[in-house]
Amino acid sequence: MGQTLFDKVWNRHVLYGKLGEPQLLYIDLHLIHEVTSPQAYEGLRLQNRKLRRPDLTFATLDHNVPTID
Repeated sequence: MGQTLFDKVWNRHVLYGKLGEPQLLYIDLHLIHEVTSPQAYEGLRLQNRKLRRPDLTFATLDHNVPTID
């Protein structure tokens, strides 16, 4: 039986994993937006971490407007 598109993409990105256990995946593209990215970057800053591959990170404005502030 053939693989689904999901299975093909998943299997090409597995770095490590044993049958029945969670797998470690290589994420080759990060898509971020203006609503939750500031909190994520603040978390990295607080833990003294850097973005490993900024060249693989793409940001977009998705036009979310806060309803309280």
